Amino acid sequence: MSVEEKLLSDIAGAAARVRLEFILIGNAAASVLGTPITTEDIDLFVRHTPRNLRKIKALAGLLGGAVYEPFAPVSRMQRVMTPEVSVDFIFELSSRKKFESVRSRASRVKLGGREVLVASLADVIAAKEAAGRPKDKAALHALKNTLRTRQQMEKATRGAA
Repeated sequence: MSVEEKLLSDIAGAAARVRLEFILIGNAAASVLGTPITTEDIDLFVRHTPRNLRKIKALAGLLGGAVYEPFAPVSRMQRVMTPEVSVDFIFELSSRKKFESVRSRASRVKLGGREVLVASLADVIAAKEAAGRPKDKAALHALKNTLRTRQQMEKATRGAA
């Protein structure tokens, strides 16, 4: 198991303990889905509710981290900094897609014995295109190539059946 998979498994375990539903998004999601890309943090899409804010604080405690709001008041996202990783809790995607919509297209991926809900590559691409930041634009080529390759493989598999 890679270091990233171990971190994701640990985060998923802590989220399960506090009963926080999330969808893995961003470059970490893309990496899990086979895109040759790296990331410096883990981005999780969650609903913005008072209960979830309390759960994020509890999750930070389980991971030995602290909660910050690095971009307040411009952005409502929260960041949990741990000795190993930065976990960003995103309450609204740049693409404006709703949690339920992203969840409906997400897939469950097993990482270190834990199931993690992972956003589709199409949703990751849409969010990065909408964000338009240089680091997001830089990732788009790899993301789109991976999506195209996956679609071609699925088409070939359906055609062979």
